[in-house]
Amino acid sequence: MRGKSINLFLMDGEPNGRIKCTLANWTGLAYKIPRTKLDSCKGRDDLSQSGVYFLFGISDQTGESVVYIGQAGVRKNGEGILCRLQEHKRNSNKDYWTEAVVFTTSNNSFGPTEISYLENRFTKIAKEAERYVVKNGNDPTSGNITEEKESELEEFIDYTKIIMGTLGHKVFERLADSKTTITSNNDVFESDDRILHMKRKIRKSGRIIEANCKQTSEGFVVLRGSGIEREGSNSIPPGIKETRKSAKIDDGGILQEDILFKSPSYAAAFVTGSSVNGLIEWKTKEGMTLKEIENSEDNLFEQTANTILN
Repeated sequence: MRGKSINLFLMDGEPNGRIKCTLANWTGLAYKIPRTKLDSCKGRDDLSQSGVYFLFGISDQTGESVVYIGQAGVRKNGEGILCRLQEHKRNSNKDYWTEAVVFTTSNNSFGPTEISYLENRFTKIAKEAERYVVKNGNDPTSGNITEEKESELEEFIDYTKIIMGTLGHKVFERLADSKTTITSNNDVFESDDRILHMKRKIRKSGRIIEANCKQTSEGFVVLRGSGIEREGSNSIPPGIKETRKSAKIDDGGILQEDILFKSPSYAAAFVTGSSVNGLIEWKTKEGMTLKEIENSEDNLFEQTANTILN
């Protein structure tokens, strides 16, 4: 993939304020707006247009990240997206959200057909990614569009994914890329990402646990389908204990979702229920430990640097 040039304008002169986002050679326009800054957006013509918006927040009950995805058309009084956001702010049933991300166009080219299609696709992609709890009650309809218009809108969606991630929300990105597939007999087919394995006999229960983990730029993702030891030790960190309690694990001890951890040892502790060294426990299918991999990469980097310097 080629590099992208993105312009982020800090409208309030601070990173936690309003952000206007544009991308080179794209007619789209994005805003990241804290809930507390909605009134500061009054009078902006581009926020009186049609568009699609996302309301982001945290559930008070579960602590999970939540999102509501909606559309806003231009009304008879000339109001559009901003007016819809202000209505949500006044709605007590939507008091969970703390910031909105809005997508519209610089040339005001969205009509009812376009925003209906985008709302439908964004909702579907967000649900498939399973990063956020999607608060939409009903699936929006996609409407009827031509294949030419569909191609145009799918390109808009591709740019939107880039900007959304840049603005700090990975609502469209799966923890483990769909290119990674685990079969019923625990074989893993991968394209280009680092897949690690663990096979360990748990002394306390006598079970043999087999698990798979994917190292990504965010950390270490224990993959669904992994075996999880149900009995835990008191020695593991409190956060891991809570994650083990809340994780979706079936009666057979099989994980039903992907879960991200910041370190390999935390990922290993989640699987085994005990404090273990993830650098040693996680291995490639050839049997090379994560520690050995990192050491070999460090050595290669050092050799390359020395070659350049000499």
